[in-house]
Amino acid sequence: MVIKPKIRGFICTTAHPLGCAENVKIQVEYAKANPIKGAPKRVLVIGSSTGYGLACRIAAAFCCEADTIGVFFEREASSNRTATAGWYNNREFERLAKDSGRIAESINGDAFADDVKQETIRLIKGKLPGGKVDLIIYSLAAPKRRDPVTGGVYSSVIKPIGDAYKSKTVDFHTGIIHDVTIEPAAQDEIAGTVKVMGGEDWLLWIKAMTSAGVIEQNAVTAAFSYIGPSLTFPVYKNGTIGTAKEDLEEKAKQITSLLSTQGGKAFVAVNKALVTQASSAIPVVPLYISILYKLMKKNGTHEDCIRQMARMFKDRLYAGEIPVDEAGRIRMDDWEMQPALQEEVGRIWGEVTNETVGELTDIDGYRDDFMRLFGFGFPDIDYDADVKII
Repeated sequence: MVIKPKIRGFICTTAHPLGCAENVKIQVEYAKANPIKGAPKRVLVIGSSTGYGLACRIAAAFCCEADTIGVFFEREASSNRTATAGWYNNREFERLAKDSGRIAESINGDAFADDVKQETIRLIKGKLPGGKVDLIIYSLAAPKRRDPVTGGVYSSVIKPIGDAYKSKTVDFHTGIIHDVTIEPAAQDEIAGTVKVMGGEDWLLWIKAMTSAGVIEQNAVTAAFSYIGPSLTFPVYKNGTIGTAKEDLEEKAKQITSLLSTQGGKAFVAVNKALVTQASSAIPVVPLYISILYKLMKKNGTHEDCIRQMARMFKDRLYAGEIPVDEAGRIRMDDWEMQPALQEEVGRIWGEVTNETVGELTDIDGYRDDFMRLFGFGFPDIDYDADVKII
């Protein structure tokens, strides 16, 4: 099949297997060139097929030479439809990890489900040396969740709370800036977003693993969050997603209490704004990221997923005492949130127009990063060639 991108809003419904493999190879090569000592050796990544989760698994396997288990929910290919990008990403990761002598096991299923948790526990006991893990990364970004107790299905939404939010955003496919109004969330939408994107499932994972005895002494677990600048607060930090992330921080305290008898601890890591399918769906954010990228690339502080996760492993999780902010969070957004940088972002935000978007922002870089999420836009791939999709 000759595979071309089919774009629908912030979703690409096709993925290129060779391009996805290239994306993984590039990250693996960076990780190999940046080894980390004193790091974990048996790692579970929940949500491991794309973005920060995939980068964490690559960093664990190739910076730290760790054995890994990954959990994700991806679609395989059919006779006339490509697999999802995450499915191809994982296939290439497993190939490269096993070729390097690492254990790399994966479970493709609903991470919210009890049976997937139990299957993962059996895999840890059966496949990993010692039958335990010393690092658990929780990196799920899902639109829906079925509660394992009640069976109820909850959906997450990206909306402000209280008042409608009016601002501007950019269509990153066309580069056209336009105004956007987002109506406020209803109470059930707020509660649903907390159920999906909060910390409840993370806590359930740790409870199940603790009961099964598969967490090593002094193990660390981390989940990911984002805060961002004040201009995105109404739709993010002070909106439904921000409320869910507050719940995540509260659950981190409960997990730390649960792990304290064996020296373990839970952290919320606040990461940098990056192009992901999830972030592309949030109005305002694509324009903000496009401005941010322009400035951070200019001053040499821009990081992609693998660079940020390698830095998190080396300079935060495994650098002795883990540095945290006043709320106990690991701040990987430190370079993004430099006051002078944010002041410049705000200035450009107020000035940028359809006429100047190409000059004042890195909209082309944003678009390129988005396409590469699905395996498109790599210069060494022949996108007119016939390829096997299975």
